[in-house]
Amino acid sequence: MKKAVVVGGSGFIGSHVADQLSDEGHKVRIFDCVESPWLRPNQEMIVGDLLGESSTLLDALEGHNVVYNFAGVSDLDDALDKPYETTKVNVLGNVIVLEACRKAKVQRYIYASSLYVYSREGGFYRCSKQSAEHFVEEFQKTYGLNYTILRYGSLYGPRSGERGGLWKIVKHALDTGIVSYEGSSEAMREYIHVEDAARASITALGDEFLNQHVVLTGQEPMRVIDLLKMLAEILGLPKDAIKFIESEHLGHYIRTPYAYQPKLGRKYVPPIHVDLGQGLLQLIDEVQKNTLK
Repeated sequence: MKKAVVVGGSGFIGSHVADQLSDEGHKVRIFDCVESPWLRPNQEMIVGDLLGESSTLLDALEGHNVVYNFAGVSDLDDALDKPYETTKVNVLGNVIVLEACRKAKVQRYIYASSLYVYSREGGFYRCSKQSAEHFVEEFQKTYGLNYTILRYGSLYGPRSGERGGLWKIVKHALDTGIVSYEGSSEAMREYIHVEDAARASITALGDEFLNQHVVLTGQEPMRVIDLLKMLAEILGLPKDAIKFIESEHLGHYIRTPYAYQPKLGRKYVPPIHVDLGQGLLQLIDEVQKNTLK
């Protein structure tokens, strides 16, 4: 049994990883600036400011051997508008957690990164994640803090809320009868259900992923137009309900996030995964329930 702290465990992917850790018998403590609305009775919650009093975080980490870090700015458009805040939270915040891990003698650090580290796109968000990864690697070289870096693809599923790309598409379709996508009609994504990503994030604790960079994406690339057609069919909407809107936002990749980078990651594909159609039905159900609240 591991004793794990999930920093940023009140959010989308962090809360699912916390639940998966609990499901697999590990002891879980969540550290976040807000209390988790999904906190389980067998999980401990500590509310604290990552950039505030460092002793609070250090106290939270004491006696634990695994730390996951999901804290940070994860929205590309927010990062484009707020480069200083993005750097402060994603880079400095990461170093603060790393330093606390070193002092608390944590054995394994799991850092939530992004496929955008491979890309020429992604703007300040990409820059922050690339820099954060370098700090993780240097802490291992200098202090022996073992790590696994998880480079997530396009996540979707319950708890994403309005920041989730697919959540926004589903909500707009339910409200207006229009299935719209802000971006290129040629766009491709590798969607991965958040529950699959959470299970894979626990699998990454294995020794074979020690000091490795692991890519967590869907089974295979999918054209966004095909996803929108599937959603329209599920909702009983005509094909002409699908609309592409030219985006004013910069930094999103079209066909692939990959550009040449010297450090490659191993792609891990869960042997059992949530079917995209079933995942969309689950997401539609959640959006409808939230709308009725």
